[in-house]
Amino acid sequence: MSTQPIQRRQFLRGAALALGSAAVSRVGAASLPEAPIQHSPLTQPPLVPANGRPYQPVVTLNGWSLPWRMKEGIKEFHLVAEPIEREIAPGMTAQLWGYNGQSPGPTIEVVEGDRVRIFVTNRLSQATSVHWHGQRLPNGMDGVAGLTQPPIPPGKTWVYEFTARRAGTFMYHPHADEMVQMAMGMMGLWITHPKNPGLMRVDRDFAFLINAYDIDPGTATPKVNTMTDFNLWTWNSRAFPGIDPLVVRQHDRVRIRMGNLTMTNHPIHLHGHDFTVTGTDGGWVPPAARWPEVTTDIAVGQMRAIEFDASEAGDWALHCHKTHHTMNAMSHDAPARPEAAPDAMAHHMHMGMETAMKLPPNTLPMTGGPGPYGSIGMGGMFSVVKVRRQLARNDYRDPGWYQAPPGSIAHEWQGEPPPAAPQAADQAPTMDMPQHGHHHGGD
Repeated sequence: MSTQPIQRRQFLRGAALALGSAAVSRVGAASLPEAPIQHSPLTQPPLVPANGRPYQPVVTLNGWSLPWRMKEGIKEFHLVAEPIEREIAPGMTAQLWGYNGQSPGPTIEVVEGDRVRIFVTNRLSQATSVHWHGQRLPNGMDGVAGLTQPPIPPGKTWVYEFTARRAGTFMYHPHADEMVQMAMGMMGLWITHPKNPGLMRVDRDFAFLINAYDIDPGTATPKVNTMTDFNLWTWNSRAFPGIDPLVVRQHDRVRIRMGNLTMTNHPIHLHGHDFTVTGTDGGWVPPAARWPEVTTDIAVGQMRAIEFDASEAGDWALHCHKTHHTMNAMSHDAPARPEAAPDAMAHHMHMGMETAMKLPPNTLPMTGGPGPYGSIGMGGMFSVVKVRRQLARNDYRDPGWYQAPPGSIAHEWQGEPPPAAPQAADQAPTMDMPQHGHHHGGD
């Protein structure tokens, strides 16, 4: 086979790299933008844009949005890939990898048509890259190590630059040893707002990433080789009771954006309301293609944006509907597992108490967080949408538990006890079965 086409490809690739290096060197001559760090695991207030095109900011559940600087009409961000410590819930922290002090990293918010420049500093022990999941951009900015760029070595800063071409909900994550790096928590949200701030406008806009870890009870570092047997199911690397509530005003139009970077699908279910899926990572869903749901399944690598009118006051559960995904560190696998009767074990799981099981340090009970009527029998991927009438427009503070109107709470029956169940027969009726080697009916 002739080597001429190969030589031409190598020449073009070398020329592209040379141009890229020249662009980086020009940018590198200027000072880098600040790389803000955030350690608090609590939901931070939305980042109202101080300059650039206007937009309605999102609220990142148990997270924050990354500030930027404007330089010659370009929005400049600075991400730092680094080891971090993340509180999964009170009583447990994990040693993860992330960006700018947290896992997931900060949400990046831009507007359709913005020219964006992102500096990425690698403070990990191995090379990395950043893939801008769902973006339409030049091939050399796609962030696949070895395919569209050389990997970013430890201690180096690289720069990505492109135009945010379409509105929607996207993600960023490595495409370099991603089995290790994503399993350790390296990911983040990217929101591109519509150029027209009135398009698809809602009153409250929440966002989080679905991720999962395999951390043995009593330890703090994920096992990166796990493929299916995860034991911590989290939203933004938090498990209930560590996941903050989603606080909304009654009759608000609410959007919740969710991205799935785990190894399995997640049917996300909302109580008390129905919703429509209005967006995917492919864009907005045309109105004629939407339909009412109370559960939407989010496959691996997908984004979903759901919207609903918060018409019903109360504390409404929002959770994954896979039963093991609403439990925490699966403490029934802990070394100190008791040989308890099933009813006693179920009682422990429901009450979320450690009295029935002595857990290792840095290990969460399977379920349980304080609720208005006792311990909440859920964990993992679970939170509460708190719908309240008297809230200010931008008030996201936890209003406490819902005070249900008198007579509107399920309660014990105080009348006559139900009649006793009839005595079971000694033997269940039998059916005539065909003899071995015979069958009834024709072919």
